[in-house]
Amino acid sequence: MDFNKKYGIPFVIFFVFFMFYKPVICCLMMGLLAIVYAVNSIFFLNNISKNGIGITGKIVSYESDEEGYKTPIIEFQTAEETIITGKPTFHTSSDLDKFRSYRGNIDKPIKIIYDPKNPEKFILKDNSNGCGLIFLIIIGLVFTYISIGNLLGYNNIF
Repeated sequence: MDFNKKYGIPFVIFFVFFMFYKPVICCLMMGLLAIVYAVNSIFFLNNISKNGIGITGKIVSYESDEEGYKTPIIEFQTAEETIITGKPTFHTSSDLDKFRSYRGNIDKPIKIIYDPKNPEKFILKDNSNGCGLIFLIIIGLVFTYISIGNLLGYNNIF
């Protein structure tokens, strides 16, 4: 989903407007955004699981973000013999990733599934992405529930 390119600026403008006018709408926007992102990710994972091509790649390195979570950089060769190097399209990290050293995993083979229409979009085959999506859906539902309850007058948090 190209949310950043298509809807990013209008979303930010409405978000800033409602921050000053009625902040509970911002909570509703964040909840709905989390739910939409999670549902879109579920459709992507379902599509790539059904139509994707399974192949073995190798871990070239790990990239750490500003919080310390590590994401593998993987290199693989497609069926058309194109070499692709990149990060998985959807990857969830845990807090243990901050402390672990993955140097032993460099150059080890790893199973991936890539989209035949767009080989740059790939996921790790044996990675459990469901836990992160379930957590995101729960957070989105909580934000949505609180904001709708507040708009209907059942709770006065804001």
